[in-house]
Amino acid sequence: MRLLLTAGLFALAGTASAEVSVERGDYLVRGPMGCGNCHTPLGPDGPVAGQELAGRLVEETPMYTAYAANLTPAGPIADWTDEELGRAIREGIRPDGTVIGPPMPIVLYRHISDDDLASIVAFLRTVSPVENEVPESTYNIPLPPAYGPPVESVSAPEPGVTEEWGGYVVTLAHCMECHSPMGEMGPMSDPAGGHMGQGGMEFHGPWGVSVGPNITPSEDGIASYSDDELKAMITQGVRPDGTPMLPPMPYPYLARMTPEDLDAVVLYLRSIPPLPSGG
Repeated sequence: MRLLLTAGLFALAGTASAEVSVERGDYLVRGPMGCGNCHTPLGPDGPVAGQELAGRLVEETPMYTAYAANLTPAGPIADWTDEELGRAIREGIRPDGTVIGPPMPIVLYRHISDDDLASIVAFLRTVSPVENEVPESTYNIPLPPAYGPPVESVSAPEPGVTEEWGGYVVTLAHCMECHSPMGEMGPMSDPAGGHMGQGGMEFHGPWGVSVGPNITPSEDGIASYSDDELKAMITQGVRPDGTPMLPPMPYPYLARMTPEDLDAVVLYLRSIPPLPSGG
């Protein structure tokens, strides 16, 4: 049954993005999307060896206590069809109809192309199974019944060093989720809200408190940085003055981006509306 459903997902895939493959899914999950940044357990020295994508407590706030699910074949997704797993990733709807809440960036993931979604699902079926029971998340805010109408089909832009492709990569990397202010219902990363990319969200962890900076091309944001400086900040977590940046920015994952994808990301960030910092 799973093979038939995988074929169905692949049949939906468009041709504008990269070819559907486990390798493409590996690149996305372990690269720009940085799925392990939330789904892999952390120890004092970083990700726990042998626990990749096994799930963990991600965030405790007054709004919610969020656990990232075990995405290995030993977790609940083992009993889901490929179509069901794809819908959970892109639409935030589990097979039982329940909704996945923040900080899973469903508003952004709704724009994952059909072929990239199929590649992600194909890759997740290949990761090493890890037995790890993860509690359910709890929310003190109402979750929507859905994040929008069912997604029928999505095509990606033509890959290349273009603003359009850079915007698609930024969407996959859900940059705006962390670099937009927190509103009453979660990150204010909807472009229609006028806050996208202006920074201000706080992150609490063993490192203390970090604040998502403004990544719009304003004087408060990235206007003063060169392209090379921006690339070093994105992939190495190093400011132009040599000082290290703080988590939870997934620097090791973003470091896996291809040079072309990274160039496109910088090009896109230069093109978005400049905003002052704050919310």
